[in-house]
Amino acid sequence: MQIVSYNVNGIRSAMGKGLLNWMESRKADVYCFQETKASREQVDLTPFELFGYKSYWVSAEKKGYSGVAIFSKQEPQHIQFGFGVPEYDTEGRWVSADFGDLTIASVYIPSGSSGELRQDYKMEWLRFFSDYISELKQKKKQLIICGDYNICHRPLDIHDPVGNKNSSGFLPEEREWMSQFIDSGFTDTFRHVKGDLPHQYSWWTFRAGARGKNKGWRIDYCMTTENLTQRISDAGIEPGVMHSDHCPVWVEVK
Repeated sequence: MQIVSYNVNGIRSAMGKGLLNWMESRKADVYCFQETKASREQVDLTPFELFGYKSYWVSAEKKGYSGVAIFSKQEPQHIQFGFGVPEYDTEGRWVSADFGDLTIASVYIPSGSSGELRQDYKMEWLRFFSDYISELKQKKKQLIICGDYNICHRPLDIHDPVGNKNSSGFLPEEREWMSQFIDSGFTDTFRHVKGDLPHQYSWWTFRAGARGKNKGWRIDYCMTTENLTQRISDAGIEPGVMHSDHCPVWVEVK
C-alpha cells in the first residue's frame, strides 16, 4: 500500500495546477491532504471518482481555512471525522480511516508563525494531541499518521538551523515535542529509509525564490507506529511536484 501526504494549500487552487492529472499518473492507494481550504460541497468530486477515489473530509468552521481529507480507492470500514472534542474540531485538523487492522490519518498541526498567541495555542494543541494519540494507540494498534506537522525535528531538516533557531516550527520546545512523540512509539519513515540524507525538504516560503534555491523545511511526515517499521518498504519526498508551497511525501508499506 502506498500512502501519499500532501499539504495542497487549497485543493481548488491545486486542481487548477494539475493535481488531478498528477494523481491519475501517481496512482497511490491513499492520499492524505491538508489545508484543503474548502468543504466537500465546494469541490467537483466527479473526476476523483472517475479515477476510483472516494473521499472523506473534515473542514474548518472558518471558510477558506485549514481542512483535511483522505482520498482512498479502498473503502474504509470506519471514518473518524475530527477528534470528537468540539474545542479542537472547529479548525478541521484530523480525519482517520480504518482499513482492517490499519488506521491511516491525515493531520494538520497548527502553525505558530503568526504571533505569540498562536504559538501558545500550538503548544496547547500539541499537548492535547499527544494525549489523544496515546489513548488512540490503546484502541488502534497500527497507525500511520500523515500530515503537515509544522515542525522541523532536527537541524538536518531545515536549510538554516542557526538563522531559524528562534522561528516557530524550529523552536526547542517544538523539537522536543517531536522527539517525545517519536520516542512514544513512532517511526519517521523518511529517515528510517533515507537515513541522514541532507537537503530534503517539503515546504519552501514563496519569498525570495526559496524553492529554486532549495532553502526549505521538512515539516511534512508519514509517521508509523513501531509495529509497522518492518513493513516499511520505501519512503520519499517529491520536490518536483509543484501544485503548492509544499510537496508530497509518501510511504509504502507491505
